[in-house]
Amino acid sequence: MDIKQIRNATMTLNYGGVKFLIDPMLSDKGTLPAFPSVRKEEANPLHELPEEPEIFLQNVDAIILTHSHADHWDEKAEKILDKNLPIFVQDEYDASIVRRAGFSKVEVLENKTVFNNVTMRKIKGQHYENPECIDKIEELAGTSNAMGIIFQANNENTLYLAGDTVWYSGVKRALLKYQPEVVILNAGGNQLPNCRLIMDEKEVYQVHQTLPNAQLIASHMEGVNHWGVSRAQLKNYAQENNFQENLLVPEDGTEYEDL
Repeated sequence: MDIKQIRNATMTLNYGGVKFLIDPMLSDKGTLPAFPSVRKEEANPLHELPEEPEIFLQNVDAIILTHSHADHWDEKAEKILDKNLPIFVQDEYDASIVRRAGFSKVEVLENKTVFNNVTMRKIKGQHYENPECIDKIEELAGTSNAMGIIFQANNENTLYLAGDTVWYSGVKRALLKYQPEVVILNAGGNQLPNCRLIMDEKEVYQVHQTLPNAQLIASHMEGVNHWGVSRAQLKNYAQENNFQENLLVPEDGTEYEDL
């Protein structure tokens, strides 16, 4: 598999002969509103894309939308992406959003969905640190649901794209059941006031402790204004806890081949 970090949670994944575009947030820097944050409320996204969209969108076969929050699916993505591309979503709520934007090939992922010989298995995420966060998230974004995905194909390592989730029992079960060799973690510790939404450095370490030999890749870092853990902080924490050899923390535009 080949993985390219674009920006925030947006990536491309070449896996089993299929090129997937994951969670496209394609807006120009500073053109979207800030999220409520304990940090400075800068307009989003915080950085420009590392290259023009037409470059990384070449030969995309399908889109993965782990959930429909604005830092994973935005109006520019709705506008410029090919409306005939297959899009895989977590539920009918997100499917309706994508269909209203004019996309014709929208499929809700099931426990086992096969696309061009790639098997995808939906893993439920927990996109909040505690249940008190749910109302706050749904008021802001319409849904608090998010999914992860297990990818499997012949002659490929198993991949777990965890998506927007904190560490909880469902993540641990997926790790132990499928034993992925590669795990992509949204690891920026993003948060609303009094409500963390995705993994922080300590939870990345819990993933490592659960599967010590897995290659971890940290995404969703420093892309939008409510981030809580920087790339430098995560790298330093990994060094202090001796798992830096198992962790990749890509800058925007970084590509990893033959994982």
